[in-house]
This record gives sequence, C-alpha cells and structure tokens, in this order.
Amino acid sequence: MARTISYRQAITEALVQEMARDESVIVMGEDNAGGPGVTKGLFHEFPGRVLGTPISESAFVGAAIGAATRGQRPVAELVFIDFMGVCFDQIFNQAAKFRYMFGGNASTPVVIRTMYGAGLRAAAQHSQCLYPIFTHVPGLKVVVPSSPYEAKGLLIQAIRDDDPVIFCEHKALYDTSGDVPEDSYTIPFGEANVVRDGGDVTIVAFGRMVAVAEQAADELESNGIEAEVIDPRTTSPLDTDTILESVENTGRLVVVDEASPRCNLATDVSALVAKEAFGALRAPIEMVTPPHTPVPFSDALEDLYIPDAQKVVNAAKAVVEYRR
Repeated sequence: MARTISYRQAITEALVQEMARDESVIVMGEDNAGGPGVTKGLFHEFPGRVLGTPISESAFVGAAIGAATRGQRPVAELVFIDFMGVCFDQIFNQAAKFRYMFGGNASTPVVIRTMYGAGLRAAAQHSQCLYPIFTHVPGLKVVVPSSPYEAKGLLIQAIRDDDPVIFCEHKALYDTSGDVPEDSYTIPFGEANVVRDGGDVTIVAFGRMVAVAEQAADELESNGIEAEVIDPRTTSPLDTDTILESVENTGRLVVVDEASPRCNLATDVSALVAKEAFGALRAPIEMVTPPHTPVPFSDALEDLYIPDAQKVVNAAKAVVEYRR
C-alpha cells in the first residue's frame, strides 16, 4: 500500500528495510556532520552497524570498499559529491576495476550515497552536478533518482547489486513528497521511466530536472504541443532503447541536464541520438543546461544558472517550429 512520504523518508525506509533483511548491510559516513539526516535513528536500531566517521572521505570510502570485498554490503555516505575528488583513486582505480582485474572472480557491492546539485544557496563547492564524471568510468553504476518512489526502489536495488554504485541524491529534493509503497521493492537499473507520453517532442531529463520537464510539458500542452518526458533513472547503465524509440516516434529531442554543459549527459544523449537516429530527426537537437561557469552564490544569479521550465518550453517550441 502506498502513502505519501518525502524523498528523505523514502531513502531512510530503504536503508531500514535492507538492514533488517540482510545483516551484511552496514551504514557509515558523514551524516553526523551536516548531512541530510537520512540515517537519524538508525544507530540505536542497528547497534554496531551504523558507523559515524571523521570527515576523512578517502579513509572511510576506502574502508567501505575494502569491507565490500570481504562480504559486507556497505552503504557509505559522502555528504557532498563535490568532495569525492579526495577519494577518486579508491573509487575509480580500485572499486570500479576489481571485477575486471580479477577476471570476474571479485565483486564490490558498495553503495556511495552523495548529495549534488544547486538550489539551496550552497554555492560553488557544494552545488555541482558531477554524476557525468562517474558515468564516464567503466565498472561504476550511477543512479540519479528523481522522486521519492524512484529513490526507495533504486536504493534497494543498489544495495543488492554486486557492483559499486554511486547513488546521487539532489539536495533540493529531500523535502519533496510522493506516493511510495510501504513494502520493499526494487527498480531495475537501465530501465527508463516514460513519465509522460507525447508525440511531438521527446524531453529527456535527469534527477531534479524531471520535475522541471514535467512543468514544461504542462505548459506545452496548453499550446497544443504533446511532449514525451523520459527519466532515465540511471546514467550507467543508460536505457538507450527507450530514448531512441521515443525519438523515432517524435522526430525531435530536447535534453535537460543540470550538469555543466561540456561532456555532460545532455551531450552524451545528443551524440547517441545523432548517431543512431539521425534519419528520424526533423529538427536540430536542443540542450538545456546551465552556463559553463561555477555555481554562483548570489540568489539572483543561481536562479538564472539553474535550468527552469520556461527554458525547456522555449527549446521544445524551437524544435517543433523548426523548418528546414
């Protein structure tokens, strides 16, 4: 039975249900140091399995990866994705490569939960969307949930997965609410969600931008334009089939991505469609992204920086109205 809970509560519920189901699931990290409060209450409910750590990302991420190779299923929380740079070696060169380096005989079932994105006036060092960097690395799975329902189902799937998973939670989504089943459930990786059907233009959006795309689709509908909105859910693996099938039908594509415009998911999806479905395109592909600058601290500048529904509407209208 579903009830309405927040994105934050959905993540907590996923952790509680998986820790109750499997004693090898442990939680460790920085939630005691300014995190989103997802693990509040778990310390007493699961004694010895919830470990608060110093703010030493390289140490506890390395410890989590090591524990994963020895039979545990750690869920490590590194509060801000911006500071994963200090443990790139542990993630990029160790966790991501173990299965390959040991001929498929090693697994590293570790989940690294982390916050990303602008919207809370956190500025340059605490507001970046760095999931494209992790998507680039073979051996990592990257999850970008857009709603409470996706957050719970994808986190449970991540904990049960035998590969390292980077689980990216947008900080501006924690207090959003949605219908979430009480029972445990999983959402398979690599299966996009067609949030809204439409035949005029395909809009592919990631994470928080899915809601922005839905708002744009509502406005477009009032103008007689039917937009199909796709939430890939995971960037690695990426459900290319659903995206290509949609573009084959609509002939038009808009990609909305909060990450910086160079080498982000918008450019990746655009290149994919240009290569695999070029003949179906009736208009050039449009990308809606921030400018190629650090995230500003000023409220007014941050509002201009983040893609909004009107920018998506303008892009969709441009491709629909395009004439050769």
